[in-house]
Amino acid sequence: MRVLRCAKAAVWSFSLFSLSAVYASAQAQGRATIPPSRATKPASSGEVALRWAGHSCFLITAKSGLRILTDPYGPQAGYSPLRETADIVTISHEHGDHNAVRQVQGRFEIVRGPGQKKIKGITIRGIRTSHGSTPGGQPLGENTVFVIQVDGLRICHLGDLGTLLSPQQVQQIGRVDVLLIPVGGYYTIDGKEAGKVIAQLNPRIVVPMHYKTRACRIQELAGLGPFLQGRQNVRRGEGSLSLTPQSLPKETPIYILPYG
Repeated sequence: MRVLRCAKAAVWSFSLFSLSAVYASAQAQGRATIPPSRATKPASSGEVALRWAGHSCFLITAKSGLRILTDPYGPQAGYSPLRETADIVTISHEHGDHNAVRQVQGRFEIVRGPGQKKIKGITIRGIRTSHGSTPGGQPLGENTVFVIQVDGLRICHLGDLGTLLSPQQVQQIGRVDVLLIPVGGYYTIDGKEAGKVIAQLNPRIVVPMHYKTRACRIQELAGLGPFLQGRQNVRRGEGSLSLTPQSLPKETPIYILPYG
């Protein structure tokens, strides 16, 4: 099955879609994907643009044009090589599919570990959590959750979160407008645990990450199927997600973004 490339340069919108049992089953095996789009939507006045590059890597573009990149991946992840220019890069932990800063272009500041920093008007807070362990019991070390405050929005990137959050961690994270959450299991929380973390944080928007796609070479990861099973209000994105504090929905949708 050929990967469909979208060449539209117009403004993209998101529409509600239903997931059949066949689709969910195929996603669980990593065989069914949303066709990736290479189109991007630059931030307009008063908007923040969120685009998924793949794996745990997102590009957040502020309305000023400032660019924040999360967890840049290396070639082992399987996605197309990163060619992004960034002003700020966050690293949740020191694994090669999350800390490949050499793949990033431009003059940027790197943010690692817990604590709060303000860089170029963007406040970023890191909260130490556990990466957990593999099913075989191998410890995976520590992980940093980042809350990125940009243009009135609080975007929470969970990195490779491997366990449920403690009450103290939930309090440290605080209000979450957009939650970027791993769902593929094995190295992180799985789809079922992700549902519990969503309940802990009560975000306004959920975007899953770190799961098996056709491009991803990490075979241990599950696809989207287990996470999406039985869930309502799932929406399909055909490009980047444009956000403002005023546009946040009352009921929490799950946005499935294309990678690239």
